[in-house]
Amino acid sequence: MNPTSPEPAPDPAPSPTADRFPLYTPEFAADPHGAYERMRRVYGPLVPVELSPGVPATLVIGYAQARRVLNDPLRFPADPRVWEQQVPASCPVRPMMEWRPNALRSGGTEHARYRAPNTAALDAVDQHELRSLVEKIAAEAITELRAAGGADLLDRYARPIAFRVLSTLLGCPDEIGARIADGMARIFEATDAERGNLILGQAVQDLVTLRRHRPADDVTSRMLAHPAGLTDEEMAHQLVTLYGAGIEPLTQLIGNTCLKILTDEDFSGALHAGQSTVRDALDTVLYTDPPMANYCISYPPFPVDLDGVLLPPHQPVLISMAACNNDPELTRGLPPDAISGNRAHLAWSIGPHSCPARSHAYLIAETAISHLLDALPEIDLAVPAGELRWRPGPFHRALESLPVALPAAH
Repeated sequence: MNPTSPEPAPDPAPSPTADRFPLYTPEFAADPHGAYERMRRVYGPLVPVELSPGVPATLVIGYAQARRVLNDPLRFPADPRVWEQQVPASCPVRPMMEWRPNALRSGGTEHARYRAPNTAALDAVDQHELRSLVEKIAAEAITELRAAGGADLLDRYARPIAFRVLSTLLGCPDEIGARIADGMARIFEATDAERGNLILGQAVQDLVTLRRHRPADDVTSRMLAHPAGLTDEEMAHQLVTLYGAGIEPLTQLIGNTCLKILTDEDFSGALHAGQSTVRDALDTVLYTDPPMANYCISYPPFPVDLDGVLLPPHQPVLISMAACNNDPELTRGLPPDAISGNRAHLAWSIGPHSCPARSHAYLIAETAISHLLDALPEIDLAVPAGELRWRPGPFHRALESLPVALPAAH
């Protein structure tokens, strides 16, 4: 499902050195903001990193530099086909970075052709029906939480909501959806990514075949009917993008926001007193701990001088949304609560590759969290916050689990 480019392979990329910051370690996952501070002291806004052993890249941690990169698709295109010729299929981060015929990995007229059916199909989603769907699924999950007296809020609440809502929107039956979820989990974990890529690829092909022969009122069918005339292979890759953006990042956005509410007394107090809203809580988390912390990848086709740093050709350049949002140059002179209600963060990206489903993601996450807090106002962490663990990986900011408890009397 991943044709290679006819372009010749470039000279090998520079070998990673001891000076590169590894983004895949448990130590980085445990304290990324401390790592960003150290990076800033040593390198400034452009940092040499390793995404996986032997996979060098540049991480942009300056807000101003990130905006320039994201708004300059000519010097920073999203097409990785030359880069991936020197990266084995077994590389754990490759499935999250490799070329696919979709808007995320294309530019120019190809990007426009792929993005148009995505945005048209998503824009046709009825927001009132979507809210009702989330409320229905959330209510069912809350009934299970009550019966159990608590559980892992990610596995028993956030992930089922994200998965079931997205599958309903895409017209995906449960059997195919289960395989898609399995493949996506393997890819995001970067432990069995090659196998996950195969599972995911076959499952989305099966969904395309189903909706090609049995169209319905869903996102997949609308995309198939769009005048862009996407092939089955192209359609499969659009679905990979939608699932990739719609399950794990949305699960972690719900989880990270619930964690903030459960552990920050001032924050939760303002929320319960009506002085702030769940939407404010979401934006605070999107500033401080966005679920996709380091992504928005580009691959300069030639050496690029950015603020005096020469970026090598065909080597990944990643935007650290987490670090850029907290760039001291951005917040200098502002009061501590300046980010409250502020949506100038980069969590949805900007420029030609900005997220086309941000309104849907906001609605799903806001409805899920509001429903949880209204139904279970007494919910609390089942373990001390210091015992929670973050999943290693260069791209995400993701908890391993979020165990919660309810009073026994309930």
